[in-house]
Parts: sequence; structure tokens; C-alpha cells
Amino acid sequence: MLSPFDCALLRLLSFFSVGEFRLLLICIVSTLPTPTAIASAVAFQTEDESCTAEVVNVVFIDRSGQKIPVQGKVGDDVLHLAQRHGIDLEGACEASLACSTCHVYVSQDFVDKLPTPDEQEEDMLDMAPLLQENSRLGCQIILSKELEGAEFTLPKITRNFYVDGHVPKPH
Repeated sequence: MLSPFDCALLRLLSFFSVGEFRLLLICIVSTLPTPTAIASAVAFQTEDESCTAEVVNVVFIDRSGQKIPVQGKVGDDVLHLAQRHGIDLEGACEASLACSTCHVYVSQDFVDKLPTPDEQEEDMLDMAPLLQENSRLGCQIILSKELEGAEFTLPKITRNFYVDGHVPKPH
């Protein structure tokens, strides 16, 4: 069974991972040296309730209106969660609050469950096209259990002045 430290390490690494498999491999290799222990840890990872209790299910609605359900962990931000799942949320400034390309609409039922945006986020949102009352920057939305079932809709456009046909890549 994974220790609380291992679960904390999994949560910490998930922010920087590209995918859950790579995250699991990194954690196991760094904490369990033998192949037998690795196989055991994989089985425990999928069954360990203390780690799965931190899962948050949310839905992204892309620009075509397609709903994409994903699982994140408490502490993940919406920008990196979207990128990890191949959702077209750009984040040109790499979450440094210097652009509005991770602009999303938060489903009305969950707007009040988020902290009030600070002045810097509001300044960046002022530059976002198609601003609405429920607009937020994905890099500033940190998943919590209260956001279970939240929907994040991508606006029809963002403003980043790159050429047509450019496909943004996760940073």
C-alpha cells in the first residue's frame, strides 16, 4: 500500500506530468527499486483509496460544443489539466498571469465555489475577447473537491496573434 508520503508525491508530480502513466512510472521508479515491488505498487496505486479520494471529475466543453470528461487531482490547475488531456487551451504565458489565452467560462453552479479573482487576473480578463460574468483564467482555477462535476467551456476565440493553422502545444 502506498504511504501518505507517496500519495503526496503523486499529487506533487501530477502538476508537472504529461500523462498519468508517466507520472506513475516516475514515482514508482523513484520510490520502489525492484521489479516485483513495481508490479505490486501498480496494483496498489489503482486500489489505494487515499489517492483516489483526491480525484476530481470535471468536463471541458470545446469550441465545437463537444463535452470532454476528464479526471484531475485536487491541487491541479485547469490550464495544465486541459493540456494534459489534449484539450486546446493555450496558456501562452505558461501560467504567469501575462495573457488571457487560458480564458474559460465556469458553469454557473460553480462560479461561487471559486475564490474571487484577484486584481491581476481581472486585468488579464479585461483583455480577453467574449468576456462574460463567469469568465476566469484556467491557470488560476485550482481543483478542489468542491469543483466535482464542474464544466469549463472554451470561448469561441482567444487573442494571441499567432498565424492561422497554428496548433498550440503544452509548455
